[in-house]
Amino acid sequence: MTSSSTDLNGIELIATKALNRGIAEIVVMATDVDPLDILLHLPLLAEDKNVPYVFVRSKQALGRACGVSRSVIACSVISNDEGGLLEKQIEHLKDAIEKLLI
Repeated sequence: MTSSSTDLNGIELIATKALNRGIAEIVVMATDVDPLDILLHLPLLAEDKNVPYVFVRSKQALGRACGVSRSVIACSVISNDEGGLLEKQIEHLKDAIEKLLI
């Protein structure tokens, strides 16, 4: 196994663990992943856990948004900020995602 496939599996597992543990607020996935199969379980799991998810076009852009210099294929937004500013922003994002689905 190459180091790049190990890295992809590790990053994908982090989002999966956050969903399984019930701490993911939002899941973000890149569409330019090859092969796309490594992400296909995340939307199903997010729907089972009632967690909104969105796709972005670029794994490079997602990496930059996550504050790292590498590509990121999936990430989850988590919060332990009960009643804080971050929680309010997350709720605003969830509402915006829900409006896209209607």
